[in-house]
Amino acid sequence: MALDTVAIARQNPDTSQPFAELGLKPDEYARIKEILGRRPTSSELAMYSVMWSEHCSYKSSKVHLKQFGDKAVKSDALLVGIGENAGVVDIGQGYAITFKIESHNHPSFIEPYQGAATGIGGIVRDILTMGARPIAVMDPLRFGPADAADTRRVLPGVIAGVGGYGNCLGLANIGGEVVFDETYLGNPLVNALCVGVMKHSDIKLAKAAGAGNLVVLYGAKTGGDGIGGVSVLASETFESTGPAKRPAVQVGDPFVEKVLIECSLEIFAEDLVVGIQDLGGAGLSCATSELASGGSGGMKVALDQVPLRDATLSPEEILMSESQERMCAVVEPGKIDRFLEICKKWDVTVTVIGEVTDGDHLEITWHGELIVDVPPRTVAHDGPVYSRPLAEPAYIARVNAEIISPPIPKTPAEIKAAILQMAATPNLADKSWVTNQYDRYVQGNTVQSQPDDSGMIRIDEKTHLGVALATDANANWSYLNPYEGAKLALAEASRNIATAGAKPLAVTNCLNFGSPEDPGVMWQFAETVRGLADGSLEMGLPVTGGNVSFYNQTGDVAILPTPVIGVLGVIDDVRTRTPMSFDRAGLDLYLLGSSDSNMSGSEWAYLHKMRGGQAPKADLQREMRLIDLLVKGRTEKIFSAAHDLSQGGLTATITEMVLRHHIGAIITVDDPGVTLFVETPGRVVVAVEPGKVGALKKAAGDIPLTYLGVTGGDALVVNETSISLDELRTAHTATFEKLFG
Repeated sequence: MALDTVAIARQNPDTSQPFAELGLKPDEYARIKEILGRRPTSSELAMYSVMWSEHCSYKSSKVHLKQFGDKAVKSDALLVGIGENAGVVDIGQGYAITFKIESHNHPSFIEPYQGAATGIGGIVRDILTMGARPIAVMDPLRFGPADAADTRRVLPGVIAGVGGYGNCLGLANIGGEVVFDETYLGNPLVNALCVGVMKHSDIKLAKAAGAGNLVVLYGAKTGGDGIGGVSVLASETFESTGPAKRPAVQVGDPFVEKVLIECSLEIFAEDLVVGIQDLGGAGLSCATSELASGGSGGMKVALDQVPLRDATLSPEEILMSESQERMCAVVEPGKIDRFLEICKKWDVTVTVIGEVTDGDHLEITWHGELIVDVPPRTVAHDGPVYSRPLAEPAYIARVNAEIISPPIPKTPAEIKAAILQMAATPNLADKSWVTNQYDRYVQGNTVQSQPDDSGMIRIDEKTHLGVALATDANANWSYLNPYEGAKLALAEASRNIATAGAKPLAVTNCLNFGSPEDPGVMWQFAETVRGLADGSLEMGLPVTGGNVSFYNQTGDVAILPTPVIGVLGVIDDVRTRTPMSFDRAGLDLYLLGSSDSNMSGSEWAYLHKMRGGQAPKADLQREMRLIDLLVKGRTEKIFSAAHDLSQGGLTATITEMVLRHHIGAIITVDDPGVTLFVETPGRVVVAVEPGKVGALKKAAGDIPLTYLGVTGGDALVVNETSISLDELRTAHTATFEKLFG
């Protein structure tokens, strides 16, 4: 095919172009022509198509995401907010933490191992580009029914991809979720979080400033994998018969990434870059346009200088390729020799591909011929913005009107059977089959990980300063009430941080939804964003960034609205954390918080095929008082253990506590058939020494305290029901082995 240059585009304005096949609407194509004053070249068309895709441009979500700015929390801890590769917060002692969560859903359905692996690789590079050393990852995952054939195809590959890539990088996997629901069949959610640490002076930004500075591409060579991959693929629904599009999924090499990390950190340590951007979604199209847009606006790039794994790639394919383990840096001429020297030391491929100019256009040539001449902001930031129609879905009124009354076990035998059923159900069963495939303790600074409420990492080995992270989403509640569902997920993630005694500090999010072209889905999304923005403002937690994933839909069936909320907290001394479970007999058990009888959205209701009713209302003021109590309980050494109540209610919490150290408990509750299975938010079980009960009651203030019982023995005893710990453990641990081998 003849090279399509800017000159040819001017001379041949009526040339037919495959804009629709590249995901562009007719009006979007017309707008590109208006911006350029001519038709785009095929290379420009490729750039606009991937950068204006839903996944890269956020064109359907921007109008709603503005709320995070309009309702922004004023926080002294926030150093870098929304708009960069990741947010950065100050945690004291000169340290800064960067963290972010993103999705890699669609590639993981098509090719589970590589889809998940490159999801980890991409989020790690986002953290690296901020100037930080990546130290840990988390993986909130959602799949179709655990016994479905496609789940057995997707889940093992995803787990192996997450574990394989992360383990090779030497990054501890400190938590996440594994949740099953029929709406995720054909649309698994593979969300990945990474956290990194740096000093304040290490922060790097994505900008190409300074005319004459050099544009440098380093890392892996560019191949044909992932052409139009996540950028196009994640902007399409899957048909019920399979994916609408099957571009090649990106292929990752963690060993190349590990070397790239160490090489980059040495480069950063010597302050050799003006700006930096990783090549993830939309590849070089994204990196060059975002760097130019974030800087002075002018850049010249010689595309034929890009090192290739496949010499047959066309310019368009090079621009769209999402090959992994690549970085683009802006370097001053006086520092380029040292930059190249460090890359040579680490055996990293490096090439100068262009320079920053004092103009306002991004110009890309191919063997001297001009093939791209565009204002970079129009590619990277000023794409289409849609105020899509939204309308409350008809199902809302119907399901909210339902009275949820699953069968309530009453006799000791019925209660025993129900506890064992809950312990074994895939959503609540032991996840060791998954987490044993991850290295949770590499680097030696992991303080806690799954099944703890939060993951915790030591940041400073002298002071023992640390951070805790948790990710949460209750899609059942978001389905019933997206506004409250978002607030409840934020509260739960914050509570999970606080049970260990850490203070919540900042928020990231990954908002997973169906097609934005469905007014009902857009209403769910808008309500979710409103809820998260309102909730974060009320709790004083800045939203530092995140990700929107639309088109998680098969045919007309969308996934449950699934806003995965990540919260980061700080703890001044990890040695003083409150553990999630007790390790000795004779401790008193108390329930913090009040319970009601609303089973809506609960696991017990779901097991009985009920998904309706009214979601709980989030009481964030009460949640904040509970968080303060949990932090105080650590600093004043009141608690011997603390464990959040969430999915599965009291039965799930107490099961996990007694099995952790094989220490039983004898508890007495009113109306056990309800009390054990209700999932009222804002509750925690704590264990205290008898001599500290007075301190607990004093510290609790207006937070309700309910005495449950004592620890000890080799059984879980609830009123007249007794289950040996061996029987309970068998039920809890056998599920995944049976399902996945």
